[in-house]
Amino acid sequence: MQLTHLNLHDLKPSSVNVRKKDGKAVGDLLPSIRSLGILQPLLVRPNCEGYEIIAGQRRYHALTVLAEDGAIDPVPCIVMDDGDDAKAIEASLAENIARLPMDEIDQYKAFATLAAKGETVADIATRFGVTERLVNQRLAIANIIDPILNAYRRDEIRPDTLRILTMATPRQQKAWWKLHKSEDNNAPLGRALKDWLFGGTHIPVGNALFDIADYTAPIISDLFGEDRYFSDSDLFWQLQSTAVAEAREAFKQDGWTDVVLMEVGNYWPSWDYRNVAKEDGGKVFITCTRDGEVTFHEGYLTAKEADRRDNQAETGDAKTERSELTKAMQTYLGLHRHAVVRTELLSHPDVALRLSVAHMIAGSGLWAVEAEPQRAPSEAIAESVTTAKANEAFAAERQAIWGMLGLGNGDDDDASDNTIVPRRQDYGSRRSPSDIFAALMELDDAAVMRVLTFVMAESLEAHTPMIEALGLQFNTDMRDWWTPDETFFDLLRDKEAINAMVAEVAGETTAKAYVTATAKVQKSIITACLGGIREAQIANWLPRYMLFPAQSYKPHAA
Repeated sequence: MQLTHLNLHDLKPSSVNVRKKDGKAVGDLLPSIRSLGILQPLLVRPNCEGYEIIAGQRRYHALTVLAEDGAIDPVPCIVMDDGDDAKAIEASLAENIARLPMDEIDQYKAFATLAAKGETVADIATRFGVTERLVNQRLAIANIIDPILNAYRRDEIRPDTLRILTMATPRQQKAWWKLHKSEDNNAPLGRALKDWLFGGTHIPVGNALFDIADYTAPIISDLFGEDRYFSDSDLFWQLQSTAVAEAREAFKQDGWTDVVLMEVGNYWPSWDYRNVAKEDGGKVFITCTRDGEVTFHEGYLTAKEADRRDNQAETGDAKTERSELTKAMQTYLGLHRHAVVRTELLSHPDVALRLSVAHMIAGSGLWAVEAEPQRAPSEAIAESVTTAKANEAFAAERQAIWGMLGLGNGDDDDASDNTIVPRRQDYGSRRSPSDIFAALMELDDAAVMRVLTFVMAESLEAHTPMIEALGLQFNTDMRDWWTPDETFFDLLRDKEAINAMVAEVAGETTAKAYVTATAKVQKSIITACLGGIREAQIANWLPRYMLFPAQSYKPHAA
């Protein structure tokens, strides 16, 4: 190399100069060069037209601007040997990295050219005193399709968007570009772009409770940030849910009275909770953000529950646990259980006779005497009970009794709608005792017992311990008469109980995997197993609520 001074018109920009963008942005250089001249020589090499500029392109363009106002002195230059492109690129890049920041595209193309000539990432980083991370960042831009890079050069795309797109596959890049060029330009940006790339919420690896070795799908690294992300959110949530279920069980084994798993995405309003020690009945609350971050809040009660306990301690009132069943669900279960037991009573006239005597002696809430009204709080429950197999059988027997007593044609529609024993609301429709007596006198003993049995069943009160006693006596199996219907699942509310049902129907592994899922999702798993869409772990499943005696799914539930 040699230092010399060359005329401005003998100098031309070189194709190997790595600065492709902002090379003519010289506003900041003009004052200095106008007053002090060129302090750092340009790096050039000879060619057939004179000299080409390897480094110093901005200084050259500043001189051309000043030349418009007058003559320019010869320019100080360092002349390189001719013909070595790799060293020319290296020299240009080394100078420019420390000067006005080149865009990522310039650096990528320069690094890529050197890499194509056999340089490794480590070699390139060592040559220019930069980190391998910076080299990898620039090379990552190679994954971006040309239309996006060109738009970035035109300042149509922000740098942060370009960097996020380095994590996208070529297919995703093409899809994003199509959205970007659409009329409404609805391509996602920023955090929304990350969510879009990862098929939903982008989940950092640091949020995992499970061993990362158990995750078999790809993990995506952000070369421009510190985080890594799970590419398969479904697999993440299966593993994370299992880990949460195991953590919940560990808390229970450790003696906590209750471990409450809150809905995914629910905010933890600390001001609504009070610290309560484990030995004083404090609970563990588990929160989980939509990107999978789990927090265990140990030793808390809701302020409302804590106040209630304080009041109970002052007044001496017994502690009342919240029922796992809503009022509507209790009504649904009670009416279905009643319908089955009273229908099975039809097959036990000897029991009906003795039951009648017991009612005559001790009475009941209905022995005025009235027919059980089977009132339902909603149309859905009413329809479910009315169309149940047990009630259809009961209605058929009512039609037969109606005809036996000569009260009408047993085939009439009214026979299935009206009760033999009047209901409380049936004002003015009471039967004449003498007419009923006369009809009974015409029947043999077996027929009378049949009528007595039906009347007893029709006036059997629902929602009473007697239903439990008769169900045990008859060894009643609800599966013979009832299957879980849509109304049953609609009325299920308690997530812990629902998850226990998932364990019964689909197995413990599935229950753990979906413990953080919504109640709706978990109920859909149960119905899929019952409908044959998924493999069930048990045949002819019956919820514990329909056993005799009825059982709950939560040990402390009321």
